[in-house]
Amino acid sequence: MKPVIKVGVFGALGRMGSEVVRAVEAASDTELVAGVDGPEERGKVLGADVVVDFTHPDVVMDNLRWLVANGIHAVVGTSGFDEAKLAELRGLLAENPGTRVLIAPNFGIAAVLMMNFAAKAAPYFESAEIIELHHPNKADAPSGTAHRTAELIGEARAGAGLAAPPDATTSEIPGARGAEVEGVRVHALRITGMIAHQEVVFGTHGETLTIRHDSMNRESFMPGVLLGVREVAGLPEPLTIGLEPILGL
Repeated sequence: MKPVIKVGVFGALGRMGSEVVRAVEAASDTELVAGVDGPEERGKVLGADVVVDFTHPDVVMDNLRWLVANGIHAVVGTSGFDEAKLAELRGLLAENPGTRVLIAPNFGIAAVLMMNFAAKAAPYFESAEIIELHHPNKADAPSGTAHRTAELIGEARAGAGLAAPPDATTSEIPGARGAEVEGVRVHALRITGMIAHQEVVFGTHGETLTIRHDSMNRESFMPGVLLGVREVAGLPEPLTIGLEPILGL
C-alpha cells in the first residue's frame, strides 16, 4: 500500500483553491496539511510532500522560490509564466536537486487532449486562430491554456514549413485582431456566467475544423490536479510543463 501523500494548498480560499482542498480531503491517498491564503501563512505547509498553487501571477514566483528552497514539490495551476520566469525556476531547481515542479496550463484531461488534437491538426490547415472564453474575474489574458495551445500550433506549423496564415488586414482598431502568439491570433472573451472554454478554429480551402473544450465547473479540473499530486515526485525532469508526459501524450 502506497503511503498517503501530504498536501498543502496555496490560494485555499479562492475558487480553484477551495475546490482543491475539497478534492484532497475526499481522496483516500492524500491528506491535507494546510490550506494557505497568504504568504505570511506559508510555514503552515512545512511537512507537506506537495503543495498545489492556485494563486495569482503576481505572487506565484515568490511561492515557488519558497517551496523549492524548502524542498517541497509543487503542482502549479497559476498562469502568467513567461520564458524569463521559467528560466529562473530552472535555475532554482538546479540549486535544489530532488525537488520537482509541475506547471500545467490546464488540469482538465479533455483540455489537454484538445491541445494535443490541435497540434496534430495544425499542419493540415492554412489558417488557425484561437478564441478563449472565461469568467470576468480572470486576471490574465490570454489564458495559459490558449497561450500554450498557440505555442503548440505555431511549433507544428513551423515544423511543416507553413507560411503565416493569410490576413489582408491593413487597418484595424488596436486589439481587433487579437493578440499574436507564435504567429497564431488569440482572442480573449471575459463573460459573466462562463467558467473556462476554448475554441481552436482551423481553415483551408473548402473546409474548416473547430475543436472546442468546455469546463462546466471547477470540479472538472480535480482529476488532473490529483494526478499531478500523485506523480510529481517521480517526474524525470525538475521542471515539467503540462500533464502530457504523465498522460503519455
